[in-house]
Amino acid sequence: MNQRNFHYCPYCAAEFVKKEIHQLERLVCPACDFIFWQNPVVGVAVILEQQGKLLLGRRSRGIYQGQWCIPCGYVEYHEDVRDAAVREFLEETGIEVQLGDVFTVHSNFHNPAMHSVGIWFLGEATGGELAAADDLDQVGWCCEETIRTLPLAFETDRLVIDAYYARRNRT
Repeated sequence: MNQRNFHYCPYCAAEFVKKEIHQLERLVCPACDFIFWQNPVVGVAVILEQQGKLLLGRRSRGIYQGQWCIPCGYVEYHEDVRDAAVREFLEETGIEVQLGDVFTVHSNFHNPAMHSVGIWFLGEATGGELAAADDLDQVGWCCEETIRTLPLAFETDRLVIDAYYARRNRT
């Protein structure tokens, strides 16, 4: 969110003042010295492949409704990133996964109201039953050619998918 949308300190309710800190304008509370640090949120996603096809989901709501993505979600405050990836994937797809290596990490600037850092893990299905839920209204296995025709919700997913198939096709 744009920090200028906030006017009052969440701890003491004093009105913020603008102050330069580390060469950036920050919102600072003059009463309790709280500094509003505008940091990115962390998102996680799991790349799951079956016979050359990737599991993708169609967003069911919000500004990305009707667009496709690698199933993903946000890390909760007290949650490990790996636990969050497993939880989010299960919530959205019905599939239980075991995580492998981190495939890639990107900064996401697709939403002007919020900067996020995404971590894409490689995954292997271990159970569950495929069913769209939560933020998705459809899930399906998509080949590389089909993916190129889909409207993707997030620019970074296109980068990740291209890198995934480039790496896969080299081996």
